[in-house]
Amino acid sequence: MYLLIVEDNPDLAANIGEYLEERGHIVDYAADGLTGFRLGSGNSYDAIILDLYLPGMDGISVCQRLRESTHNAVPILMLTARDQERDKLAGFKAGADDYVTKPFSLAELTARLTALVRRAQGIKPARLRVADLEYDTQTLRAFRGPRKLELTPTGLKLLEHFMRVFPAVVTRSDIERLLWGDNPPDNDATLRAHIHALRAAIDQDAEIRLLHTVHGIGYRLTDGAEN
Repeated sequence: MYLLIVEDNPDLAANIGEYLEERGHIVDYAADGLTGFRLGSGNSYDAIILDLYLPGMDGISVCQRLRESTHNAVPILMLTARDQERDKLAGFKAGADDYVTKPFSLAELTARLTALVRRAQGIKPARLRVADLEYDTQTLRAFRGPRKLELTPTGLKLLEHFMRVFPAVVTRSDIERLLWGDNPPDNDATLRAHIHALRAAIDQDAEIRLLHTVHGIGYRLTDGAEN
């Protein structure tokens, strides 16, 4: 899993992160709410571990902004030191998917995360659409209007990711994790070649381009309305 921990207690964040990394998961960290929101809205995490009480922006606000401003459906597991019903209700109202009260078992935390991710993956729509771009994840057939796209398995994997996180920017590091895990190529020529092939397939002979470069950051899919 690719996870984000938003926790201002460095010891607790390190304990959770080390436990998860030892089990093969990839972990990013944020020590305040603003950084957590920026990372959560800019990357495609499998789940977010979000503390309720954070400097800069509290966990409730981070959760609300992720749900409202980015339409982000990433599973969110909230942490709090208080075992009070009103805190839990506030978290669920903001869009949290589950709740753990400190102190907690790291094994239980991991089990809850796994269940949340499995549940989220189970309800992903099979047919994706952005503008006149369509992809059926069951038949592995993609179309731009009436034109069938000829894509490699890597191209299909990239296309599905871009369409699921639309309209978010996908960073280069996010793409590297998606395609190669912890062993990306030594240079970015291979990544650029995959993006070039995907862009050529999507935007070939099209008046409106859908796949765009965000210079210095990564790439994003648009619906053509802003072009």
